[in-house]
Amino acid sequence: MTDLAAMSAQLYARGWMEGTAGNLSVRLDADTALVTASGVSKGSLTSDDTVRVRIADAQPVESDGKRPSAETSIHTALYQIFPDCGAVVHAHPPYATAVAALAARRGADAEEFVGLEIIKGLGATDKVLIPVFENHADVPRIGSDVAARLTPDAPPALLIGAHGATTWGPTLETARNRMECLEMLCRLRLLIERNA
Repeated sequence: MTDLAAMSAQLYARGWMEGTAGNLSVRLDADTALVTASGVSKGSLTSDDTVRVRIADAQPVESDGKRPSAETSIHTALYQIFPDCGAVVHAHPPYATAVAALAARRGADAEEFVGLEIIKGLGATDKVLIPVFENHADVPRIGSDVAARLTPDAPPALLIGAHGATTWGPTLETARNRMECLEMLCRLRLLIERNA
């Protein structure tokens, strides 16, 4: 799908999907999603570098040798929790990743952002509480944690300790915009704390 390839190239160019890190997906229908393949540079991703997966179990619909992204279980958990979710972005923007790492060090299960205008980009007005999940080498465990903890009224963003960030929305563009807003919130947080 050309939208996934174009969006991957944009996020790679920003330095948010270094190497082969990061992944995107779009919901195809009630039962399946298209996710970027594992081990492919997001700077040179093509429409052939995707895998159709079942939302119910994060497994490929067909076996053509390509593996779906390691974080596929996070994507499919979000599609299950949020029926209106049409796309997911998982990336490693530096400020969001730094805030996620600091949260992990403190053992925080959420990061609260208050009084910043950009909060509106995540659907809040004056404050937003972004869930923080523990990172695991066994990535499907992160997906299980997301499925067990998030509720349909959660904000459209989450952090994974010392790992990265995930955002979602009805479209790929909305999910990307929310990643941009989350990154700005985290950047402002670090700047404010540094100068406090």
